[in-house]
Amino acid sequence: MTDYSMTIAGKPVAGGAAFGVVNPATGAEFAQAPDCSDAELDAAVAAAADAYRDWRRDDDLRRDAMRAAARVLESAAPELGAILTREEGKPVGEATTEIFGGPYWLDYYAGIEVTPEVIQDDAAARVELRRQPLGPVAAITPWNFPVALSFWKIAPALRAGNTVVLKPSPYTPLTCLRIGELLTGVLPPGVLNVISGRDPLGAKPSAHPGIRKISFTGSTATGKKVAATAAEDLKRVTLELGGNDPAIVLDDADPASVAAGIFASAMANAGQVCVAIKRAYVPRGMFGDVVDALAAHASQARLGDGFGEGVTMGPVNNAPQFARVRGLVEAALSAGATAVTGGRPLDGPGYFYQPTILTGVTDDMAVVAKEQFGPALPVLPYDDLEEAVARANDSHFGLGSSIWTGDPQRGARLAREIQAGATWINSHLILLPAQPFGGVKWSGIGVENGLPGLHEFTDVHVIYQARAAGDERG
Repeated sequence: MTDYSMTIAGKPVAGGAAFGVVNPATGAEFAQAPDCSDAELDAAVAAAADAYRDWRRDDDLRRDAMRAAARVLESAAPELGAILTREEGKPVGEATTEIFGGPYWLDYYAGIEVTPEVIQDDAAARVELRRQPLGPVAAITPWNFPVALSFWKIAPALRAGNTVVLKPSPYTPLTCLRIGELLTGVLPPGVLNVISGRDPLGAKPSAHPGIRKISFTGSTATGKKVAATAAEDLKRVTLELGGNDPAIVLDDADPASVAAGIFASAMANAGQVCVAIKRAYVPRGMFGDVVDALAAHASQARLGDGFGEGVTMGPVNNAPQFARVRGLVEAALSAGATAVTGGRPLDGPGYFYQPTILTGVTDDMAVVAKEQFGPALPVLPYDDLEEAVARANDSHFGLGSSIWTGDPQRGARLAREIQAGATWINSHLILLPAQPFGGVKWSGIGVENGLPGLHEFTDVHVIYQARAAGDERG
């Protein structure tokens, strides 16, 4: 018997098999989740297809149902936040805040006014550009923000008139499974189906003939596979993939203010944020001051179980990622880098890794060139700003970036030189439902959020109305 059920066609489905979910604070299994079979996946897709026929036609119904779902999630936020802390590891306050992101996104998209664009309206014809839904959509989400990133996909997909099959990460399936249970009866049956399972389940929606779009957040390597599989059926894809966000400090910045902002943006969720700062470039003349200030912030971080009082940083989520972070730091230290703070795991159970500030690194070290996705920040000096920008851009990735300066206008001018989907000035990690988000190069295809994010879940449909029968132009 599993502890949680999938939701398919508005009904709980326990499944015939199960897998264990590990609490990263202890490293021990604490719950079971259903391991979705091929037949259950087929049933979820069929339910989404059945629901789509009516759901796509009634925009008022969609908006009302989305708002009702938002209220249910708000009421259940304490329960859901506790589940999320157990399976993901983040402090319970942060986990509960993440839950509230779901209602925030649902309300935003329910409130958008979607009207046709009139291209021509004259004596000859009226030409409208309308957006029509695609059909059943598969949303495949990662373990670092399983709820927030699910609703980045669910909210615009539902508002556009699509139905959804949600497949969260096998490391963090439980909160999303519980959300599926809570929304039974709030959304019409089959509109939102939540399944769970280990690989190879993650690859199967991309190949399923009943799915018309894949919205995926995860690693670049997996995203490439999703895109290749989806191309066989010409499925639409939105891919939000890896990042290696640079922060560039300018010579007019205040070291203390810069360090506070950079540390918070690099170490949020124990560094497990696709758009976290992952390398910092600092003028050589202020390098020591910035590093010292970063080290002071690291020394004040309190690691521990997410339910512990005063805990500011939880564990790395899973054993493979814990090993990856540890390996990248150890390789850098072996090659001559210095850990000003941290540099090793915390003694005791669980996947805790000390917040680590690295100096003496070079751009070709893996800890700089690759995405660490953990609490390790390499800090590199530079002598020339143009050189720093070139080094920041010398990456396969281009998700986020930031510039830290005493002159925001100077920072905004420099931002135009950065190859990234977003550049923040004197901030980082500011993500809002109205603000489009996506990457360039290996960091993704398409965008999420805002009106462009809604359009990602639609096809363009042009309707040409001739003013008189037989009036043909073109």
